[in-house]
Amino acid sequence: MRKLIVALLFLPLLGQAQKKAITLEDLYKKGTFRGEFVPADFGTRSSEISTDGLKDEAGKALGRASEVIVNAADTSLALIRIDAEPIYRHSSKAIVYLYHRGTGNVTKLENEKVLHPTFSPDGSKVAYVKDNNLYIYDIASARATAITTDGKWNFIINGNCDWVYEEEFSFTQAYQWSPKGNYLAYYRFDESQVKEYNMTIYNNGYNQDYRYKYPKAGDDNSKVEIHIYDVRTGRKVKADYAQGDIYIPRIKWTQDDSRLVIFWLNRHQDNLRLLLTEAASGKSSLLYEEKNKYYIDIHDDWYFLRDGKHFLFTSEKSGYNQIWLYSFDGKTQLQLSSGNYDVTEINAVDEINKRVYYQTAYPRPMDRNFFVADFSGKKSTALTTGTGWNRIVLNDKFTQFYDYRSDINTPQVVTLHSIIADKKGYRAQLIKTVNESSKLREKMAEYDLAKGEFIRIPNSKGDTLNSWILKPANFDPSRRYPVLFCNYGGPGSQQVANRFGAISFWHQLLAQKGFIVVSVDNSGTGYRGEEFKKKTYLQLGKLEIEDQIDAAKWFGNLPYVDKSRIGHWGWSFGGFMSSLAITKGADVFSAAIAVAPVTSWRFYDNIYTERYMRTPAENQKGYDDNAPMNFTNSIKGKYLIIHGTADDNVHFQNATQMITALVKSNVDFESAYYPNKNHGISGGPDNTSFHLWSKMTNWILENLGTEKK
Repeated sequence: MRKLIVALLFLPLLGQAQKKAITLEDLYKKGTFRGEFVPADFGTRSSEISTDGLKDEAGKALGRASEVIVNAADTSLALIRIDAEPIYRHSSKAIVYLYHRGTGNVTKLENEKVLHPTFSPDGSKVAYVKDNNLYIYDIASARATAITTDGKWNFIINGNCDWVYEEEFSFTQAYQWSPKGNYLAYYRFDESQVKEYNMTIYNNGYNQDYRYKYPKAGDDNSKVEIHIYDVRTGRKVKADYAQGDIYIPRIKWTQDDSRLVIFWLNRHQDNLRLLLTEAASGKSSLLYEEKNKYYIDIHDDWYFLRDGKHFLFTSEKSGYNQIWLYSFDGKTQLQLSSGNYDVTEINAVDEINKRVYYQTAYPRPMDRNFFVADFSGKKSTALTTGTGWNRIVLNDKFTQFYDYRSDINTPQVVTLHSIIADKKGYRAQLIKTVNESSKLREKMAEYDLAKGEFIRIPNSKGDTLNSWILKPANFDPSRRYPVLFCNYGGPGSQQVANRFGAISFWHQLLAQKGFIVVSVDNSGTGYRGEEFKKKTYLQLGKLEIEDQIDAAKWFGNLPYVDKSRIGHWGWSFGGFMSSLAITKGADVFSAAIAVAPVTSWRFYDNIYTERYMRTPAENQKGYDDNAPMNFTNSIKGKYLIIHGTADDNVHFQNATQMITALVKSNVDFESAYYPNKNHGISGGPDNTSFHLWSKMTNWILENLGTEKK
């Protein structure tokens, strides 16, 4: 009888499946935790075009399209991009076909690959860039006209960005149709005086030398002109604005077909002017000017309203990023949002009902909620509430929205809501739940996953730093655990966010192997107001690494942390931080992995670097006092530096110069380089991603832990 009772007691345990451990194969080969794509479908997707079975003029199948661009004016026409070829991080060229949906015919625009194909607003033409020149293709006549003819690689670019504008001002298509399509405004970059950077592309022969224009801190930029082409007459005018050492980070048409706004920015990036420019003459007048004692961030939250008299934008001039409504004559200057929190995005502007929809870092910097405000500046209402991360997609009539909501431990739930505006005010009403990430949740339930927690950590200067901590699922407070810091830390960035994915499944894997993983958003990170973000001005790395060191000391004093095993890892700016952690933070950090790190800001591009540091000639101390390569003799712990040899962004040169300094200081280190890989060091069929993350995992286990993979 006793044996039977014991057996019965064990039956429930036998019925419970043992939780699985995450493997690197799960993450980088199988896609085990890949979420599902849930489109926002407002019943307007009938215009989408399938390219299955399409053939070219010779009867050859087109194959898989990398992009389909539907003609908004005539949905029976579309542009199909085939065989897209990446150029840099945000640009690509492709073979482009014009598809006539009614007849099934396809017409190749050019025999060569082209960039940025777009329909004109009336749908009758297509603009694109080929060989650094801008073209217009007339659909009715099937003829292309060259708008420019002087384009030349590494000399002149028309209608496309140079490298540094693409990377730092975040756009690649450097032309815009006017609202009615009567004009085409475009950039002309003269990069002939910009210095070339060269990289070796390795192959089985004598290798290939790749050269492109990359202006490092303090060096010459492209000379930029804005031209306006009259589509009807073929006449071109050059926009008239103050020349010199300046940038043109944006051009935007007003709702008036004949008026273009040119964004003029000085090299220090602390003086922004909006110039209202006449399309016919190129003459301009000052519409708006903003100055800042630090710098001005460039963004796309600028809306020129249909009344032709007002524009709406976001600015940090109140101390937080808020929404403003101005009149063209400057007499109206209203702040539409308020509070000690940052607006993170304008979702839409409803001009008919005079409302603006936007998102905020509220109620905490790590959260996102959805708001609506009217144009009076007197009424602002939250349409979503509570902690968590709400990503919003509105319909065109601003009557409904999809809410993609998650938090740090919970996959997204997609819901559809209606927006109600009446005498009681604005409110959102749930229509239905669309998707609850059920497959991902079921898969996660099979694994022994830990829960992330938010904490606030004091630094030595009186601030508190937002952080998350991931402890092993079987956490035992009587043990002492190694700690790994995950850090990016760059200006305006955020890693401590209340959204699913902020803690990666790789970090979960490390927690399963006995690590506490933490992330600390240091001084200079975003969504805590202008002063917190910009306090690192002229000294990138100084306050940031001091905060990381303070946080490591704080964790080291916890009874369950082994302060002799605290590591740091990061990528790009995060790699810069990891390199500072093992040098300037040598007394608290015992190991660091730096992936694609900046090791001196003298090696990085001028738009990004000078925004925060000014030029090396103006700020030599700021550059050199925080360059990891200048402090290699301080290293006491273990250091792994990883880089792709074809990194066009943070050059492999950063790693070679760091290693030169390590050798000079007689410091032992480990390194890994990935031939012909760019800043992302990614790869699928060639096994790069799996190899990279396997190497980092095993290195962490060997140098901070005791357990092998």
